[in-house]
Amino acid sequence: MTHAAKVLVINGSYRDDGITDQVVAAAVEALNGAGAETEIVNLRDYPIEFCLNCRECTQQPGAAPGTCVLDDGMHELIDKIETSQAYILASPTNFSSVTALFKRFMERLVAYAYWPWDNPYPKSRKTETPRKKALLISSSAAPSWMGRWFYGSGRQLDIAAKTIGAKSVGTLFTGLASAEKHQRLTPKSVARARSLAVRLIEA
Repeated sequence: MTHAAKVLVINGSYRDDGITDQVVAAAVEALNGAGAETEIVNLRDYPIEFCLNCRECTQQPGAAPGTCVLDDGMHELIDKIETSQAYILASPTNFSSVTALFKRFMERLVAYAYWPWDNPYPKSRKTETPRKKALLISSSAAPSWMGRWFYGSGRQLDIAAKTIGAKSVGTLFTGLASAEKHQRLTPKSVARARSLAVRLIEA
């Protein structure tokens, strides 16, 4: 992948400048310094409605994502996903899971499935290889090892990456993220974020 790669960041954090935002900022700074083109979509500010579960988008054949019946920001976001070469997918851990913001986004990714009414299960529209790359970012109040092993946020971020046709190059899970009200990211975590981010644009 060239250093002119376009990297799309989709962030499901609720809080401005929380630990997840800080990890994202460190990763984006490293990418920009390496010459990548980055765009951050904070889902807390993005107009996405809840999936209606009507499956109209899944009835449309072809490799392109289906078109949703809802007229909201998801159409533009899918265009951004399709025209990007790599991704950062980020969400804190809330109640052992990604945030409701990120889950709402995930449910709208059903447009990446082809699922006619007479089929018993959906088929992915993203079957080509090689895959694009994704960096997965999460955090929790628990220690990082506990978050990795016992919470579902990392797995859900990975599912989202695979759904849009990306393979994870690494996961950065920051633990003990609520020890202070205005907690700052440690230098070690900043360095880790920068290192993993560079993997996204390596050939």
